[in-house]
Amino acid sequence: MTTAAADTSTLASTEPGALPPSITPAALRRLADRVTTTPGAERVTTTAPYTGAPLADLPVSTPSDVEEAFTRARSAQTSWAAMTIGERKRILLRFHDLVLARQHEALDLMQAESGKTRRDAFLEVSDIAITARYYANNAAKLLAPRRRRGAIPLLTHTTELHHPKGVVTVISPWNYPLSMAAGDALPALMAGNAVVQKPDTQTSLTALWALELMHEAGLPNGVWQMVIGRGSSIGGALMAGADYMMFTGSTDSGRRIARDAGERLIGASLELGGKNAMLVLDDADISRTADGAVAACFPSAGQLCVSIERLYVPEALLDTFVAAFAERTRKLRLGAAYDYSCDVGCLTTTAQLETVTAHVEDAVGKGATVLAGGRSRPDLGPLFFEPTVLTGVTPDMTLYNHETFGPVVTIYPYRDLDEAITRVNATPYGLNASVWTRNGPRGRAVAARIRAGTVNVNDAFAAAWGSIDAPMGGMGDSGIGRHGAEGILKYTEPQTVAHQRIQGFTPPAGIPHSLWAKVLTTMLKTLKRVGAR
Repeated sequence: MTTAAADTSTLASTEPGALPPSITPAALRRLADRVTTTPGAERVTTTAPYTGAPLADLPVSTPSDVEEAFTRARSAQTSWAAMTIGERKRILLRFHDLVLARQHEALDLMQAESGKTRRDAFLEVSDIAITARYYANNAAKLLAPRRRRGAIPLLTHTTELHHPKGVVTVISPWNYPLSMAAGDALPALMAGNAVVQKPDTQTSLTALWALELMHEAGLPNGVWQMVIGRGSSIGGALMAGADYMMFTGSTDSGRRIARDAGERLIGASLELGGKNAMLVLDDADISRTADGAVAACFPSAGQLCVSIERLYVPEALLDTFVAAFAERTRKLRLGAAYDYSCDVGCLTTTAQLETVTAHVEDAVGKGATVLAGGRSRPDLGPLFFEPTVLTGVTPDMTLYNHETFGPVVTIYPYRDLDEAITRVNATPYGLNASVWTRNGPRGRAVAARIRAGTVNVNDAFAAAWGSIDAPMGGMGDSGIGRHGAEGILKYTEPQTVAHQRIQGFTPPAGIPHSLWAKVLTTMLKTLKRVGAR
């Protein structure tokens, strides 16, 4: 893995939030030209969260453009699927190298579009490098034909095959524009599918950059295409053309997509919302746990699906932990800089700032106590909000049960572990959780009692996120489907080919069915006695 030292970007100006020199009008036009649209398309302008200034002028795709994208994708997919896995592997590994070699371009784009810090953007670069390497190097094994047990030992030869679905629709969000865009497309491509993708308009430049690098790595034209537009305009066309749907976003939207996919009888993988909890056990190291809580709650200004919004702390440790955590939170450096000097960036959209502000004001107005942060910072930029720690939050407050998706965390004391686990699980969501303890086996045992798709012990989320061979996804209202090994298999159609040799279940000529039934009965009893599976 490369390090921060590899970053060669320099600021075009000392003014906070000023765009770096890699983001030129020519570069923006080049990326925008990769959107699948027709000449004279409607345009939309995105803004830079750090400053609120216009950033990019992008063409908007129509439903007809989406239909054309699927037509091209289907044409290209046939020859792409006919390529060997080794050929596809070489393209993904070249992409891996290009991402690391030109990471400063991606870091600049992600910061310009999302307002996150450079350190948070670098996590996406490293994530995509790991993802590309994993699927490139493991696809042959994961997709290889597998022998399965036949109905009659030695006489039935059964094989499981995996064929690509065809054309996969990927709808990716704004909060992690490289990880969620490329990360969901790469396994679909490696499995032999074509992809038609709608990234969120606000952060589409980063997704288009990934597409550009894949073409430089050798991806044939038409195999991966990008369209831009509102879901209300082109969502129907994206669903109508899909052989499989991959969606990351809100739970409400996920439900609609699941319903529509069900009507079409196609599969869907949905990564949705969360109200993730961190559980501090009574033997936790306070200093290490407070550091871990900061890392768990405030990456990308809390706009991370697996970040922590709820903290549960034993009553006996509450005062000590709260003091340590609040002190660390207040010391976080909040700002806009295209380098590694800031700890926390800004929110990405005005709507997100309004949600965070409303949640905090509602809680404070109903009696919650602010231990750190609690206010917006227009002096730094239009979308900055301080990392915020609250106590005294009660069920009548909006943020008690609802996902805030911002730099806000609430702390709750508990008396005994069973009570704490019950409260951690008292949510319709089940995406990620975190347990902190000095006793590893105890921590893993507690983790197994938490209803979440991933649970990290003595880590916020990166341990599970980085364990790319393991399944990662949500339970309950946090979605369906998984990444990891399942992340490529879900993009395939399993097929069973069973070849019956010599004799099957029908009796040979001249043998009556009554006698044949006795023969088969004896055979089945014998197979049980010898432990046949």
